[in-house]
Amino acid sequence: MVEKAGSSPALAQEFVQFCVEAGALKFGEFKTKAGRLSPYFFNAGLFDDGAKLGRLAGYYAKALVASGIEFDMIFGPAYKGIPLGAAVSIELARLGRNVPFAYNRKEAKDHGEGGTLVGAPLKGRVLIVDDVMSAGTAARESIAIIRAAGAIPHAVAIALDRQEKATEVGPDGQVRDVDHSAVQYVQRQLGLHVCAIATLSDLLQYLDVQPSSASAEHRDRVLAYRQRYGVT
Repeated sequence: MVEKAGSSPALAQEFVQFCVEAGALKFGEFKTKAGRLSPYFFNAGLFDDGAKLGRLAGYYAKALVASGIEFDMIFGPAYKGIPLGAAVSIELARLGRNVPFAYNRKEAKDHGEGGTLVGAPLKGRVLIVDDVMSAGTAARESIAIIRAAGAIPHAVAIALDRQEKATEVGPDGQVRDVDHSAVQYVQRQLGLHVCAIATLSDLLQYLDVQPSSASAEHRDRVLAYRQRYGVT
């Protein structure tokens, strides 16, 4: 098993507050891809201007430096991973760690340079940058692309680890919960490091110290959700 590395508790709390203020982290009732009714929703697509995207990338970069994970280049999977990976590579360069960056297209280009890969050649230990990890499907797709290019899929950086059970389709065609999260699957089964800026535990800690009654209600609902779907 590859242990998870991530940001410091202080950085995680600062990040959660930033997400709430930016409107990227909302509370209410939201249906997940797994069909669950979640009391919170994180949408990295709402970091939708230069200032927000720059701050987001800064948190990724600081968390990666703090994690101690070594890598040779960044890969941003289409589509959300493309601006995230590019922005993170810029912020890492500002911190003195300049690494190559590449991304993929969903459809192969049949003119010009052609192919599905854009940017630096994939080689060495590759860090995949994405927003969240729901089922591990996107990570597996990125891993296949990286290996096909002769490089090594080494780590994944995400903004938020939801720390909840993944799902799988059984032989009978029914979707069922499993005992591990998507992050744990990527760590244990695929052997990659995972760096998360913040986790569901950090979100609960943030709600713990908020003075409003609404925050207390959100915390109770998030805690109940974790007790039902969470992983250790």
